[in-house]
Amino acid sequence: MTANVIDRIFELFNRFGTLYYGEDATQLQHALQAAELARRNRCSDMMIAAALLHDVGQFMDDAGNAAETLGVDARHEISGSLFLGAYFPRGVTEPVRLHVAAKRYLCAIDPAYLTGLSSASAISLELQGGPMSADEVRAFEAEPFFADAVTLRRFDDMGKHPDWRPPDLASYRPLLESLLIATN
Repeated sequence: MTANVIDRIFELFNRFGTLYYGEDATQLQHALQAAELARRNRCSDMMIAAALLHDVGQFMDDAGNAAETLGVDARHEISGSLFLGAYFPRGVTEPVRLHVAAKRYLCAIDPAYLTGLSSASAISLELQGGPMSADEVRAFEAEPFFADAVTLRRFDDMGKHPDWRPPDLASYRPLLESLLIATN
């Protein structure tokens, strides 16, 4: 079953990757760009995989359309990390789970970050609870994968260019296969 999960992930990208969800780049372009940014920054294989897969929860239960069309936060970071958690180590799934919290964190500690959000990210920020409070900031900084989540969030924000074509999805299959955990 573990090898089939990569096929399933690729099918999700094939089915939903052409959607934009309020950004200039498609979901597939966005994922590939975030992963390429992680690769160019010499991140670990787990961080490259997290960057590639960070929005997989957008493809579940129409979560990607929830903010713009329904005005709700579908918590794609949670559904994505739960789905991935059966197959990948925490070094992949925890940054995925925390990447929305990292946006809220960065908005709380850096006013320039807040003003630089894309319009789609600004809309979802409000639905996700807005910038963190001081107590939330302290709690987030204590998370074991705090730094990885912030790094992933930076790649998430930078990977939204409609004309940048990084390596294709198939090029990540060996990396994803190498990270699969054994399941019974």
